[in-house]
Amino acid sequence: MGKALKKLGRIALYVAGLLVLLALIPIIIFAYLYFTADFKKPVGFAASGLQVEELGDNLRVCGPDTLRLSGSGLWEAKLCGDAFERGEAYGKLAKDILYEQEQIFVDQIKVFVPSESYLKFLRYLTLMFNHSLGDYIGEEYRQEIYGISLSCSDDFNFVCEPYERQMNYHSAHDIGHAMNDYMLVGCSSFATWEGSSASGDLLVGRNFDFYIGDDFARNRVVMFYFPTNGYKFASVSWPGMIGVMSGMNEKGLTVTINAAKSAVPTSSATPISILTREILQYASTIDEALAIARRRKTFVSESILIGSAADNCAAVIEKSPDRTALFTTDTTFIISTNHYQSDVFANDSRNVENIATSDSPYRYERISQLLSQKMPLDVDGAVSILRDYKGLNDSIIGWTNEAALNQFIGHHSVVFDANKLIMWVSTSPWQAGQYVAYDLAKIFAGTTNFGSEVANPKLAIPADATVPVDSIFRIKRLTHEFKAAIAQAQTIDSTTLAEFERLNPELYATHEILGDYHYSQSDTAAARREWNTALLKFVPKTSERERIEKKLKRLD
Repeated sequence: MGKALKKLGRIALYVAGLLVLLALIPIIIFAYLYFTADFKKPVGFAASGLQVEELGDNLRVCGPDTLRLSGSGLWEAKLCGDAFERGEAYGKLAKDILYEQEQIFVDQIKVFVPSESYLKFLRYLTLMFNHSLGDYIGEEYRQEIYGISLSCSDDFNFVCEPYERQMNYHSAHDIGHAMNDYMLVGCSSFATWEGSSASGDLLVGRNFDFYIGDDFARNRVVMFYFPTNGYKFASVSWPGMIGVMSGMNEKGLTVTINAAKSAVPTSSATPISILTREILQYASTIDEALAIARRRKTFVSESILIGSAADNCAAVIEKSPDRTALFTTDTTFIISTNHYQSDVFANDSRNVENIATSDSPYRYERISQLLSQKMPLDVDGAVSILRDYKGLNDSIIGWTNEAALNQFIGHHSVVFDANKLIMWVSTSPWQAGQYVAYDLAKIFAGTTNFGSEVANPKLAIPADATVPVDSIFRIKRLTHEFKAAIAQAQTIDSTTLAEFERLNPELYATHEILGDYHYSQSDTAAARREWNTALLKFVPKTSERERIEKKLKRLD
């Protein structure tokens, strides 16, 4: 009996030791990845003595580089020279708006993750996740990011030090794209050429709907790069972002990106905007762009619409972490939303699910419908498509519906004429403001005075007078107020309830939120009525319809 007990004791001790070891393994792995994370900070670079000179309220000069706040509300930056020089000058010129953008970004993270303890955990998780990020961002771009980071504030060092933060922010954009189920992204783009364009030129239009709050889009920067190596190019971005979401180079090559269905990334790779930056800086044809894309492993799945004046057409590079495909058409137009179209991804399970359950095919069909009405397309027609807020066959689906091309969340909207090298960029708010025109042929020739207005006023597209901007802002504010009240089970007065419904009665989300409010007030009859009404409206995604149906089942 004694021997048996001793044997059982040894087994129990062995099992306990094994359990402790198993528990320690993830901690050891976590600690190893955290403490060995290497962002490959460039060495041998130090801040120069260049100072920023402020000439008036809106113009800043640092050596050959400038930053100016245009009368349109867009910041315009001219950056020259090698990578570190460009980055250092940009950081010094944009120091205040870099701080503001970072504060907005950090504040928004706190909205998503209100727990301070989890925020601290997120810091370690991000460093672990981006453990080898320096291996996937080339030396040129690391030098540029490092130059910018020298002007970044230490106020956010609770996240990590400035260089690591700026590196992480470029990958954070990809994580946002991976979270397309959370309405952070819903981009739409198209291109026409030859007989499908009124002038025969290659026209490219896109809405960049990367949304983490309206404040995030307040400081938009139009970048004009004159790099030592590669082609001159222009892109539309936000302070601190050197990657490319929308841009065109001096050869008439255009790049725009649209998120595809992805798993949340689990390891380091090249951020998609860094890949597209490399394409824009070093490619002049679709084949050259494809060759660069094939060389890079990316975080997430993405469609990259490439327009090429040299090829006089456009194509879509479909990129996933493990495959790359080129989608072309036998027509003189192409459309890209948020799903893949090539044979390579035809049976991809995520893509099949995305087509079946998301609003991407609906937006694709709406673009197709509008293109057929407006061909041969001109710039005014392209802008009208990007501004379209209706559903198929001009149906009314409510302001801010995710199925609309214009969801009133867009960071920016752009039209390119690749042959004439003209770029039209939207101004606030969303696509409702005027589209200002930049003559890139003139700008890249070096004859433009960046101390005054850079855009060509004769080519501007007027603001959209048909959009009730004040009402849409009010809808957004009330939506935030209602969600906050629902979370705290607070009471909302009847006048505000009526106003909320009156402002946007055709949007399914209006009635879902009203149902949530009534449920929080224990008025199940009113909640049931509103949720049923929501299901009678156009609901863009299967997941959203199922969410409302579950709420109704909960009542039963």
